[in-house]
Amino acid sequence: MTSPLTFAVPKGRILDEALPVMARAGVVPVPAFHDKKDRSLSFACENEDMRLIRVRAFDVATFVAHGAAQMGIVGSDVIEEFDYSDLYAPVDLDIGHCHLAVAEPKDGASNSNGASHLRVATKYPNLTRRYFEDQGIQAECVKLNGAMELAPSLGLAGRIVDLVSTGATMKQNGLVETAKIIDISARLIVNRAALKTDPRVAALVETFRANAEADAA
Repeated sequence: MTSPLTFAVPKGRILDEALPVMARAGVVPVPAFHDKKDRSLSFACENEDMRLIRVRAFDVATFVAHGAAQMGIVGSDVIEEFDYSDLYAPVDLDIGHCHLAVAEPKDGASNSNGASHLRVATKYPNLTRRYFEDQGIQAECVKLNGAMELAPSLGLAGRIVDLVSTGATMKQNGLVETAKIIDISARLIVNRAALKTDPRVAALVETFRANAEADAA
């Protein structure tokens, strides 16, 4: 008997936008998935040939890259941060739009024009280092998984690199955006080996792609 396909989805901001896109492609979780009191991580789908796992965004990429899940949805920020060779992102789903940006205190307390070294708080150390290297600056990255906006006021780092959607959180914490690093949207991701060996994966990729192209037309 063929094992069900495992489809990984991220907790958080992308999921609400992803669910209608998934439904159009036939990936529909059972009602328990929508119960906010349910702490399960794995759920059946209406299509018995599939199951969903709901994990952190960075873990979506890890599960798919290592073949524990065959497919998933994640922001392009995660793909760019890890650059897994076994990960393929064939479809831009045109949802989950935001951007990755540099921000610092609006009073200019971290002003360091011409500096060759900066300390930056971020969840994206690889993207951050690459961006500042292109500016001729060595970035010492302090890895944080949340509450990034506190870092400058508490002296942990002079700048932060974080996702920006409306910018309201940064503004409320006395920060201003000073540079955009990349624009971000959600992507369908697949495990390369699964794409080659399981026709169900290839068929589902084509369904997502056709739907995305129809929406863009």
